[in-house]
Amino acid sequence: MQFSDIVGQNAVQQLLLRAVQTNHLAHALLFDGPTGSANLALALALAQYVNCEDKQATDSCGRCASCVKMQKLVHPDLHLVFPVANLAKGKTSEAYLTDFRKFLLEQPYRTLPDWLETIGADNKQGNISAEEARSILQKLSLKAYEGPYKIMLIWLPELMNVSSANALLKVLEEPPAQTLFLLVTNQADKLLITILSRTQRVGVPAFADDDIATHLRQHLNLDETTARRIAYLADGNLAEALQLSTQEGTDDEHAWFAEWMRDCYRQDLAKLVKQADQFDGFSKEKQKGLFDYSIRLCRDLFLWQQGAGALLRLPDDEMAFVKNFAKVLTTAHVERIVTDLNQATYHIERNARAKMVMLDLSLTFTRLIK
Repeated sequence: MQFSDIVGQNAVQQLLLRAVQTNHLAHALLFDGPTGSANLALALALAQYVNCEDKQATDSCGRCASCVKMQKLVHPDLHLVFPVANLAKGKTSEAYLTDFRKFLLEQPYRTLPDWLETIGADNKQGNISAEEARSILQKLSLKAYEGPYKIMLIWLPELMNVSSANALLKVLEEPPAQTLFLLVTNQADKLLITILSRTQRVGVPAFADDDIATHLRQHLNLDETTARRIAYLADGNLAEALQLSTQEGTDDEHAWFAEWMRDCYRQDLAKLVKQADQFDGFSKEKQKGLFDYSIRLCRDLFLWQQGAGALLRLPDDEMAFVKNFAKVLTTAHVERIVTDLNQATYHIERNARAKMVMLDLSLTFTRLIK
């Protein structure tokens, strides 16, 4: 991955290039950006640049032996750590490394649900285990094979459990020589404060609409009008834009949520029970994704009620739903629904029975709407 492969993000790229060129690169960088941002792509580009044998002023050469290996993610000094599910294949990144390389090489703007679906995690959630922490310490005990730096790239470190987070903290306090830690996070607030204090934060903003449209035109050959419409709906999230361009975006999520709310409004208990059964059969990540979508649409509903409709980025069907549903609910109702959805997500993450959580929500919302 080269910096030139990343659309936009010029300020962040210049910051990283200056740090390397002036020998002021911190031993641990935290690429902090929202889901669908360039944080992982920038970390990969930096990893390639620092070990490049013929660095240019604005990028790695892309031709030397180190760059060729980095571009295939097979450089012996690049160690990748990422969340995995507790499957028969193993509990550490090493067991899934081939799959993860292929996953990233397709395109680096990926999400956790995409990855868990790729490895067939079903109902299991992704995490970075204590076994992974021991593997990290073992890898870092070795000297660099070829390049000047050993690079430990950790994708989504917020999914570390307490044991693995504490193990990482120890090695961050006393890092081995010529070791570079690249932590790529979407939720820095979930990391230990002590880890945050030992890393240099690199703030990665969401993509601009123009940048997303440019990427879609260059990589997917979309026409200008379609690319700009998708970029507008994606609201800075390139991963979502790529999904919108190939899978009609969140149509399924919206249809599911709209039907759920209509059944609650009609007090159709038979259909609500059936929907709870359907929800119970979804994967854990899909369940959380549906709740996340529901929370986002409630936020849009709240903005519409407050007269801030100009801020909304919604397709026609979702906008029509927001306008109609705003006539049914008060602001207090919307706040209560969001609170209950957040609480339901909390319980799903802790392995509560999804059918019971969903049915309880449905009955609560039925009373609220009426």
